[in-house]
Amino acid sequence: MTITETELKGLLLLEPKVFEDQRGYFFESFNQQNFSKKGLDLNFVQDNQSKSQKNVLRGLHFQKPPFAQGKLIHVIKGAVLDIAVDIRNLSPSYGKHVSIELNEANKLMLYIPPGFAHGFLTLEDETIFTYKCTEFYNPDAESAIYWNDKTLNIDWGLDDPVLSEKDQNAIAFSQFSSPFQ
Repeated sequence: MTITETELKGLLLLEPKVFEDQRGYFFESFNQQNFSKKGLDLNFVQDNQSKSQKNVLRGLHFQKPPFAQGKLIHVIKGAVLDIAVDIRNLSPSYGKHVSIELNEANKLMLYIPPGFAHGFLTLEDETIFTYKCTEFYNPDAESAIYWNDKTLNIDWGLDDPVLSEKDQNAIAFSQFSSPFQ
């Protein structure tokens, strides 16, 4: 597996070594030793999976400390436009984002550390998205920044995604006071 740091410190792109033949394919989606070699001693405590139709947007989500989550994400089926926004207020890249397509063909994964807001837009029907978390879900610690906030200037590629009520009522980035350093 190749692990590469993106332009946002701590945000990692993972490219697994895929073994394909006439039967299909196999790849290792997580290996603690590979992460430890990069100085990441992570303890994943919860796995989540979602299935969505095309043009569903989930995010930009995060959990506040002390329940902040790191996430190892990938697409099992379909495709997403994945967005991670740096919300660490002392970071030189505060408010900046990375946008990457994750899909079943490229098998790319992303590790999103605590201190990032995360969201994705499904690009195909029946998209199955999965992620491992370093902290348990805590509804009292969850929060969301509005997906289409003008300050963030994220190009989602569409103007009218399917949103949950929670995401429709997210806060503006200009009203956001980051609990992350």
